[in-house]
Amino acid sequence: MMEELVGKRYRKIQDYDPEITEAMAPHVEALLRHMGEDPSREGLLRTPERMAKSLLFLTQGYQMDPRPMLESAVFNEDYCEMILVKDIEIYSLCEHHMIPFFGKAHVAYIPDGKIVGLSKIPRVVDVFARRLQVQERLTIQIQEIIDDVLQPQGVAVVIEATHLCMVMRGVQKQHSITTTSAMSGAFMENTNTRAEFMRLIKNGSSV
Repeated sequence: MMEELVGKRYRKIQDYDPEITEAMAPHVEALLRHMGEDPSREGLLRTPERMAKSLLFLTQGYQMDPRPMLESAVFNEDYCEMILVKDIEIYSLCEHHMIPFFGKAHVAYIPDGKIVGLSKIPRVVDVFARRLQVQERLTIQIQEIIDDVLQPQGVAVVIEATHLCMVMRGVQKQHSITTTSAMSGAFMENTNTRAEFMRLIKNGSSV
């Protein structure tokens, strides 16, 4: 899956590079053999190709640039209160074991003369999540790109996620949740602003 910027509009192109898929498939087949499987049995005949396409989809963020995505929907607006997009679903791959972690991201910013189309915030989250990641870096990357493009009074990002590398292997703690945060500007400097953000993300939706 690729992306491009046409004028000021962002457009996704959903396809797979056949050369990359073809190059990856034999390595998946070799993995299956090393695991003790028979890649020639009926159920696994197309698994190498499917897994190659799956990995390309799950790491499509490497082919996407979040900056033009945000810049394509920035508007001048005299609004200076907190804007929060909460409960953004995230799905990513842990770079240590390439096992999924998933959960929710909460992203807020306080504008300083500029706002961004609300749908762009979840898209930016996806760009960084669809790469091999650690949750700590993912949290910071989201905060930094919004800070950089919008130059707001402050940005706050909290991610709550379950890591299958902890659930399925290792310590095998099935109900553990990892929480990370990254904040800047008003969210760092003003305890009341930070407290309001934390209260809003913990409260249930009234919609």
